Amino acid sequence: MRLLLAEDSALLREALTALLERLGHEVVATARSAPELRAVFARLIRDGARPDVAVTDVRMPPGDSDDGLRTALAIRAEHLGQPVLVLSQYIAGAYARDLLTLPKGGVGYLLKDRVNRVRDFTAALETVASGGTVIDPDVVRHLLRGSAPGPLDALTTREREVLELMADGASNTGIAEALVLSDAAVSKHIGSIFAKLGLGPVEENRRVRAVLTYLQNTRDGGPGR
Repeated sequence: MRLLLAEDSALLREALTALLERLGHEVVATARSAPELRAVFARLIRDGARPDVAVTDVRMPPGDSDDGLRTALAIRAEHLGQPVLVLSQYIAGAYARDLLTLPKGGVGYLLKDRVNRVRDFTAALETVASGGTVIDPDVVRHLLRGSAPGPLDALTTREREVLELMADGASNTGIAEALVLSDAAVSKHIGSIFAKLGLGPVEENRRVRAVLTYLQNTRDGGPGR
């Protein structure tokens, strides 16, 4: 897999490059700031060397705020479908939601602690590259604090609890254990959630689509980053 890596910390940039190359990927270019990320990506496009995934930190110069994430959103706006994986030590509320609810998928938001779990990190890269969506459970928990009026209003309190656990990555069995329900009851609740959110039997990956619907109808639960 061909990757573009944007990270302002030289030490972490080198460590990530080494890890990615050890995993069999090719880091075709790196960037140390948001403007450089934009420029390097544009150069790769001109050279016909579009990366399979653009991996970027959230906090980048020149503003040392959410510059990296905003640049990732700008790249996606200009190049629809470009896979983007954002890594961060913090959670950027509004912009994280904007990223995760982009159409066509191919996006991910992971906290940097997840990189230490190499198998999970590898799976996340592959999912994003193939057009899927990866959401760090801690990011989900942050974004699910409170909800604005919308399709979620139709869910019962129990269905919201089930959906939040789904967003946390819990299996049906895990949900049953957490809420002290039978597997059959969990399946019934999930079926009801899908129906109320308009996710029919032909929808692919209905669990992720349900979580994204939840994210699209939440407001920030605290300060970004």
